[in-house]
Amino acid sequence: MPTVSVVRDELFAHLGETLTDKEFDQLCFDFGIELDEVTSAQELARKEKGDSAAGSEEQQQQNGDAGVNGAAGVADDVIYKIEVPANRYDLLCVEGISKALRVFKQKDDPPVFTLEPSQPNPDLKITVEPQTGQVRPYIVGAVLRGVSFTPQMYASFIDLQDKLHHNICRRRTLVAIGTHDLDTLKGPFRYRALPPSEIQFVPLNQTESVDGNQLMAMYESHQQLKAYLPIIRDSPVYPIIYDSDGVVLSLPPIINGDHSKITLNTRNIFIECTATDLTKAQIVINTLVAMFSPYCAKPYKIEPVLVEYEPSHPKMAGGQTRTYPSVDSRPVEANVSYVQKLVGVTDSALMGPDRICQLLKRMSIPSERLSDDTVRCHVPITRSDVLHACDLAEDVAIAYGYNNVKAEIPPTLAWPSEQPIGHLSDLIRHEFAQAGFNECLTWGLCSSRENFECMRRTPRADEDADLQEANLHIYQYDAFARPVRLSNPKTKEFEVVRTSLLPMLLKTLAANKKSPLPIKLFEVSDVVVIDKSTPTGARNVRRAAALYSNLTSGFEVIHGLMDLILSKLSLTAAYNRPDATPPPTLQHQQQQQQVVDGVNGHHHVAANPGPPGGPDYPAKTYYLRPSNDTAFFEGRQAHIVVGEVVIGVVGVVHPAALKGFAIDTPVSAMEINLEPFMEWLAQ
Repeated sequence: MPTVSVVRDELFAHLGETLTDKEFDQLCFDFGIELDEVTSAQELARKEKGDSAAGSEEQQQQNGDAGVNGAAGVADDVIYKIEVPANRYDLLCVEGISKALRVFKQKDDPPVFTLEPSQPNPDLKITVEPQTGQVRPYIVGAVLRGVSFTPQMYASFIDLQDKLHHNICRRRTLVAIGTHDLDTLKGPFRYRALPPSEIQFVPLNQTESVDGNQLMAMYESHQQLKAYLPIIRDSPVYPIIYDSDGVVLSLPPIINGDHSKITLNTRNIFIECTATDLTKAQIVINTLVAMFSPYCAKPYKIEPVLVEYEPSHPKMAGGQTRTYPSVDSRPVEANVSYVQKLVGVTDSALMGPDRICQLLKRMSIPSERLSDDTVRCHVPITRSDVLHACDLAEDVAIAYGYNNVKAEIPPTLAWPSEQPIGHLSDLIRHEFAQAGFNECLTWGLCSSRENFECMRRTPRADEDADLQEANLHIYQYDAFARPVRLSNPKTKEFEVVRTSLLPMLLKTLAANKKSPLPIKLFEVSDVVVIDKSTPTGARNVRRAAALYSNLTSGFEVIHGLMDLILSKLSLTAAYNRPDATPPPTLQHQQQQQQVVDGVNGHHHVAANPGPPGGPDYPAKTYYLRPSNDTAFFEGRQAHIVVGEVVIGVVGVVHPAALKGFAIDTPVSAMEINLEPFMEWLAQ
């Protein structure tokens, strides 16, 4: 969740009252936010290694003649660090927090935003050329008139842009904000997309004109801006905004032009937001004007901007003309009974329609009663987080006070318990750990290369996989199972859902190969296999895997570990028992019952269960038979077989597989399927 740092005295000046830290902490709790820390500007500067003037990215870009440092106020100002919900963009600055708290405390009514004039001035028109569809197709705009900046207001204005860029704008990939001194520009404006060699302008706080290619070279080592260069670097055209005199306003999402930079003397602000997501752009422009229109000569009055898309624009078929920002509230209706049920207050005397309207007004949402069971809410532009009636119910609960909701015992009675497979997994983890192995917790997603090529395994071809997999037992350990593939992976490291635990264990070993030998690792977790009989077409399978790495393969260590784990699971090795098992003693029967109870959550795994048998528990044995898993050394590997079902594999990992993970020491490994034991141990 975002954390907003505000100067305490400035916040209290906006609130119109002074509170103790404890009182303000309680106010934040009542409103649904949290006072995370009370610190000082001096302490923050120390945490930033003495760079007290570093400021935010936007502050470094736009300070220019303003002379505004990163901290608003003197070095000994008390700073409140307030944690706010991630989707409450109206709470990312001191103006938004103070206004919301004043409305919550019923000192103010929710503000009403209007456009003035109602129709945009022809000089405030942005024409969008079709080439912008190749890079950043959308743009929105607005004008704030008669703003009088103080250093604190200016710093807050820049800081809000910085927080929006890192939050809803997704580091400028979705939306990039540009703010300009309107008095230095001449409309109308034109939003174009040109080859970088055809662009010439003076970037912010620079003195020499550069083209697009030179701009990229100039900022490739810049501490902040270098992160945004890849957004458009490989595009054949760069987005750029001109005024009617050919002056460059900005080259989004990189930097503004120096000609129209904001200073403390700026009175009329032109705001433009270019975007790849139009909805996000509208939320961003609405948030900016809502937070700072109170500082206009006419508070809460915003001047609109006309955006005209040319007919051949690829994202706006036929060309469209739109006016921004849209400050109209959104109607959302909610049933009173639905709100009462979610809040947990069903008494109409305490939570009737009129009371709900009062509570929503405290949360900056004007509402009206339509009937005894319906209220209509007029959601303002500051509350883009309200999407459904359940969001309104949440605000009602906050305004009512969670501590005021009477606690009641639920009408149903249920005893929580761990899933049997989860409990069995925990018991097996203890056994691995007591054997001296270290647990790993690795990603469920991996690359196709790690899952197959590095392991020298090849998944079945789709054309004959269905028939082959249909003939496999449901508990069969399948080293060549087809993976579930991600349709649009963000990175090559996460392309498929793993079909084996061993690749990620080997990757973990590779990352820790400088640790002292021997290295002993294990993991008990899920893999996913294709299963057309399930509703999703795939199913999770719980497995346990371990590896041992030393100067020698140490196969005897892994073999002994396998025998230990399977004995704890009440299996007996066929090569360690006679053909006819003697009748179990009473002690053996008691030990066996401890194993069964352990799976059901009542006891731990028996330390020495003895040979299984008896009338109530069918004897189970396992044996090893040669396997042909290409991930292991030929002749030094075996399938673990129970009855006629292969439940796992054990062996010495093939050197070529080790080379795929850059491992230079021998490794032995095992992997078993835990799913069948849920059935066998319950018998």
